[in-house]
Amino acid sequence: MPGVSFRLAPGEVLQLTGPNGAGKTTLMRAIAGFLPAASGVLRVEGGPADTPVSELCHYVGHLNGVKGKQTIAENLTFWGRYLSGLADASRVAAALEAFGLSPLANIPAGYLSAGQKRRAGLARLLVADRPVWLLDEPTVSLDAGSTELLAGLITTHVAGGGQVIAATHIPLGLAAVTELKLGAAA
Repeated sequence: MPGVSFRLAPGEVLQLTGPNGAGKTTLMRAIAGFLPAASGVLRVEGGPADTPVSELCHYVGHLNGVKGKQTIAENLTFWGRYLSGLADASRVAAALEAFGLSPLANIPAGYLSAGQKRRAGLARLLVADRPVWLLDEPTVSLDAGSTELLAGLITTHVAGGGQVIAATHIPLGLAAVTELKLGAAA
């Protein structure tokens, strides 16, 4: 992915597109701090000077990050504690409600459908404040209603000054996005 450059202001969404193997996931993982950048600089302007970019990001990748033996509420409590150092029961309850998972809160995640697991994985976006959301194929396994729900939550996040970078093959249903095409077709 030589020569990739972009700037994302608060309140903006960057949509990464391109064929499979174009580097979308690799770029997302580099931003998240999981892979070293081959060259260049990653930074959040205006963010705390000593804070790595990865500490300002939520990353939701291809896997949902839910433990099957734990309930959805336990999974979200874990993520709240891991991402922010505390487990706020009111935030967990709000995340469950926002993703339509409240009736399933005490069910082990292993019993959920693929779409329910995806919503549980995405719900961690709401249990800890992080200004940058990195979403790699966020609509996988989601039905049309859940995709609209996610679009609404993204819209709310960016309206509050948050930023979203989403790698996707399909439009996310958002009013305003900047597209960055990767790969040979770009």
